[in-house]
Amino acid sequence: MARFLVILLLGGAALAGAGAWYATVHAFYDRLPPQDSVALTPIGAAAAIDVPVRDFEGIDSDSAPIRYRACFVMDVDPAAFTPYPEAAPLNAPGWFDCFDASAIGAALEDGTAQAILGQGHIVYGIDRVVAVFPDGRAFAWHQINRCGEEHFDGNPVPPGCPPPPER
Repeated sequence: MARFLVILLLGGAALAGAGAWYATVHAFYDRLPPQDSVALTPIGAAAAIDVPVRDFEGIDSDSAPIRYRACFVMDVDPAAFTPYPEAAPLNAPGWFDCFDASAIGAALEDGTAQAILGQGHIVYGIDRVVAVFPDGRAFAWHQINRCGEEHFDGNPVPPGCPPPPER
């Protein structure tokens, strides 16, 4: 009887662990349909403009605003768009293999790629950031901005931030 209970407990724990892993890595992500443009913010502009892209692959999730990841190719000069100095690519699930956050981050650090603002406050406190490589490859993700950091921590937002939405 004790052996049966131990097997039952271990089996239940294994199933719960497998379920938690699947939910974290697969269940909450949806593949995005192909897109022919992405929004980028030109230097000095108040709003983003659509820029043509090709070979778009993307994922997103309704469960959290920072789960967006995308890979695509575009022909733009990143110098024409608003730089994003605090860019820090977030990891993507392993099955979304076009997005390698470590390689993108290393390229941003060594200057091989440039980070630009896709769209600020795509959701309050969240920016869409795009890393552009010289060969036209580009990668996008959502990142918490300084307004969001303070707001999500329950603090007053810093000067220059738009008013937070009503809760």
